[in-house]
Amino acid sequence: MTDAIWSVVTLLAGTYVLRPYVVGFLAFFLVAGARDLGRARTLGFLLWGFVVALGAELWSTRTGVPFGLYHYTGATSGAELYLSNVPFFSPLSFPFLAYGSVCLACWALGPGRAGSRAGRLRLVGLSGALMTCLDVVIDPLAVRGGRWFLGHLFTYPQGGIYFGVPLSNFAGWLLVGWVTVGGYVWATGETRPGLPHLGITLYYLVLAANLTMTLWIGEFLIAVAGIVVHLAVFLLLYNVSRVSLGRWSAERLSATP
Repeated sequence: MTDAIWSVVTLLAGTYVLRPYVVGFLAFFLVAGARDLGRARTLGFLLWGFVVALGAELWSTRTGVPFGLYHYTGATSGAELYLSNVPFFSPLSFPFLAYGSVCLACWALGPGRAGSRAGRLRLVGLSGALMTCLDVVIDPLAVRGGRWFLGHLFTYPQGGIYFGVPLSNFAGWLLVGWVTVGGYVWATGETRPGLPHLGITLYYLVLAANLTMTLWIGEFLIAVAGIVVHLAVFLLLYNVSRVSLGRWSAERLSATP
């Protein structure tokens, strides 16, 4: 038992050494979430998002659902922690990506987002879409991991139409985002973040880090595609936020006796 525990600790340390950027983003999420949601709900969000993502990855690497069929190479097996055939850090990344996405969605939809069931559905739907937008840069970069410090971690045996990534992968990200945020909202009734700015910062830090690495390895077309998508998304969200804030203000004024 002691040897098994020591082995897990050693592999966790290996994950920290190999994936310090993931650990950094995770720490940012924990601090931001604790200020916003409280420690207990932040840990609940982390655990739920991790379980959803791990299940999706285990299923996809065996059946192709929901991300499309792909395989981890196992190149770092023995150097970092794996859960079955999935590196521990991979599903651990999804909760903080979902949190950044829901914060951005909350800002766009405005203070009146929680006023109805339809409003909560809009929040969940937009959060999943925003998380998927991050993957426009993340996965095309990840499949080129052999050219940077990620390493040649996984492969799509049949390739993919979007810079080597199949479109099914984006459908999978959308589904995982919906289930993660939707499950949390359903279980807790939480439709904040009430203090979304740190989460929004996290969202764009992740985007900036991936764009920077994409440019560093010379994949300018991927970077341009990502910038165009996210610039269009930001402009759309900005206009949605103005409309949402105006509608909420008008409703508050009309309700004032």
